[in-house]
Amino acid sequence: MAYHQSLCKWRLHSGPQRVIVTLLLCFFYVVAGQIRYSTPEEMRKGSFIGNVAQDLGLDLKRLRSGRARIVTGENTQYVELKTDKGILVVNERIDREQLCGDVTPCSFSFEIILENPMKLHHITIEVLDVNDHPPVFKKSDIMLDISESANIGARFVLDSAEDPDVGVNGLQNYVLTSKDNFVLKEHVNPDGSKYAEMVLQKQLDREDVPRLSLKLIAVDGGSPQRSGTVNIDINVLDVNDNAPVFNQSVYKATVIENTAKGTNIVTVNATDADSGSNGYITYSISNIKSNIADLLSIDQVSGALVVSGSIDFEKDKRYELRIDAKDQGGLTDSSKVIIDVIDVNDNAPTISIVSFTSPVSEDSPPGTTIGILNVKDLDSGENGQVMCKIEQNTPFKIKSSLRNYYTLVTDTVLDRESVSEYNITVVATDAGMPPLSTKRTFHLMVSDVNDNAPVFSQNIYSAFIIENNSPDVSLLTVSAKDLDESQNARISYILVDSDFGGSPVSRCVSVNAESGVIYALRSFDYEQIKELVFIVKAQDGGSPPLSSNVTVTILIQDQNDNPPQVLYPVQTGGSVVAEMVPRSADVGYLVTKVVAVDVDSGQNAWLSYKLQKATDRALFEVGLQNGEIRTIRQVTDKDTVKQRLTVIVEDNGQPSRSATVIVNVAVADSFPEVLSEFTDFPHDKEYNDNLTFYLVLALAVVSFLFITCLVVIISVKIYRWRQSRILYHSNLPVIPYYPPRYSDTLGTGTLQHVYNYEVCRTTDSRKSDCKFGGAGSQNVLIMDPSSTGTMQRIQGEKSILDEPDSPLEVRPERQPPSGPVPSPDWRCGLSGH
Repeated sequence: MAYHQSLCKWRLHSGPQRVIVTLLLCFFYVVAGQIRYSTPEEMRKGSFIGNVAQDLGLDLKRLRSGRARIVTGENTQYVELKTDKGILVVNERIDREQLCGDVTPCSFSFEIILENPMKLHHITIEVLDVNDHPPVFKKSDIMLDISESANIGARFVLDSAEDPDVGVNGLQNYVLTSKDNFVLKEHVNPDGSKYAEMVLQKQLDREDVPRLSLKLIAVDGGSPQRSGTVNIDINVLDVNDNAPVFNQSVYKATVIENTAKGTNIVTVNATDADSGSNGYITYSISNIKSNIADLLSIDQVSGALVVSGSIDFEKDKRYELRIDAKDQGGLTDSSKVIIDVIDVNDNAPTISIVSFTSPVSEDSPPGTTIGILNVKDLDSGENGQVMCKIEQNTPFKIKSSLRNYYTLVTDTVLDRESVSEYNITVVATDAGMPPLSTKRTFHLMVSDVNDNAPVFSQNIYSAFIIENNSPDVSLLTVSAKDLDESQNARISYILVDSDFGGSPVSRCVSVNAESGVIYALRSFDYEQIKELVFIVKAQDGGSPPLSSNVTVTILIQDQNDNPPQVLYPVQTGGSVVAEMVPRSADVGYLVTKVVAVDVDSGQNAWLSYKLQKATDRALFEVGLQNGEIRTIRQVTDKDTVKQRLTVIVEDNGQPSRSATVIVNVAVADSFPEVLSEFTDFPHDKEYNDNLTFYLVLALAVVSFLFITCLVVIISVKIYRWRQSRILYHSNLPVIPYYPPRYSDTLGTGTLQHVYNYEVCRTTDSRKSDCKFGGAGSQNVLIMDPSSTGTMQRIQGEKSILDEPDSPLEVRPERQPPSGPVPSPDWRCGLSGH
């Protein structure tokens, strides 16, 4: 045990001068975190009591970081902790008499609590008495009737004075004035209180002095000394030579607290040897204290001491009083009565919150302190023994750390997603019979931590979309949930970019970060993309964030958006390709086969072939499924050489799409016969007529625009010339005006002075367009009408059909020109108009 000394200074203010009086040395000790200080009562607010930081060995930073504070179960906090200095000062006026009464030493205790980590320090403050109360008599006058026949040495007990101060400041002695007939003797009660008796030392003579007036002065030992005075008026009576006598000098009794009013506690008894009126005795309570006067009373005739107020064991555990018996002659006797109060279990425990933390994080480890409770019971013995427990089954437990202090801690790991809040009911029960208990409920919130990743409602998302969709169309919505709350449950949807067909998938689709709606960023083509697979990530807003992924599959559905494409026969723009059928062909002769494809899929790509038009519909037919053109009868000499078939190819889509191909068939046995039939050019004649009409129309429009512009320019010139003439003949100064960027427009217009037309001509002057031939193939006749009639057979794999009624031409096996430069076989010139 380490002892420390501290000097407590008491500053007394009187007028403008300050007198600092060192009253005493205050000793305090520290044992397991306990300190004791002493301070005088009635100190002014802010007076220094002790340096807690120094005595406990604490750093001032520790006091501030630990949020040091005073915890007291009382309503009044007499002291204050200055955490910036680490000292205790007076917070409220301390009245020792009000705080402790006549109990000495007088002290009160409290705890200083520190957090992070939590620690308690017990502090006891002893309140030292100062002489702030004089001795006071309850009565201002004492009336005594004393018989003249009173013997020398007769005693007369006087009323005692009360001084709330204790020790040397309390009542010390009595002084009696005019000591002719009486002397004063002082006595001490077992409880330490003093009372005085007057002892007759000189016989009284009623005939000489019928009345005496004395003064009794009560003096304390304080500095400065204080006193109280009472007048004693003595009435000398006639002879009464026997005083009452009690049968017991001390009466002892017990009373149970909360006893009903009027209950008899004890009956005192005194006798007087005199007879008549001199033997008639009355009882009274003398020297009664203020805390007893309202609780006990005595019957003056019978001497029965009864309860007249509320007996409370927690206030007074024992009562001591004196009973006087007085006869009619004024003679008295006194006896002491000691009453012990028996405690009953009439006070339930009280639960006070010292510290409580809410909310608590769900990841707090078991054993985390969430609250400190102070539990007290004002009863004594078993009635004051308290046991605390938690009423319901919760993941918490309560532990006792110090006497009357309990710690509420977590017992297991908390999970906010399972239980987000708790109502913890603490029950404090004493050991009395019957036991009394108190309940107090604490509402604890569990705060969230980001311990749950978002979870998608489906393992895989899939959706269908028809090709040729419009951009920004909504495809589907992904949805995820997070069991956390607030920011930890705020989900953002992110497209995990990946490579798809050589380009990022983010160019194809996008995801709304908040709603999870997936949009198309482009129009999909089933013929290019049949399935789009990507990953969407759901990420919460926690720190660090948690996420989960889901696979999304977009299936592109085909639409009948592509017409059939004819692969054979190939359609060209400048020559006629004809299939030869000998006149000796039998029924079912395979003339050619129309080959077509459709890039769509499913029934959209199912093709059917039909003969739409034919020169002789009774001669040929087309296979519905295979596109084969066969003869349906025997070829005769009456059949024309030039046969033209129009075949339509349709798919099975809704609505269906189609393509048309023209097949030229030559029914002949020799090439000269075919050549004579294909030398007419009705198509070119019609084309030239149309071209001439358009050229004439364009020339007329250009001429009209030119003449209109010319008229406008001449009108403007004439108008400006007239304006200048008016200004010339007027008296006003002529200021020439030139519009901004003005220039003469003569010689200009909407048409150039020189305009040219580019004309491409073939070697045949009748034609004004360029004809390009394609590559030839086997069994195909290509003839040039400008040639001398020579024929050339071209070897190849496929036949190429040109427009009907076009000239047959024999071309070398080469590709047509791809640019604006004409072939060496063509001549392009310029003609001016």
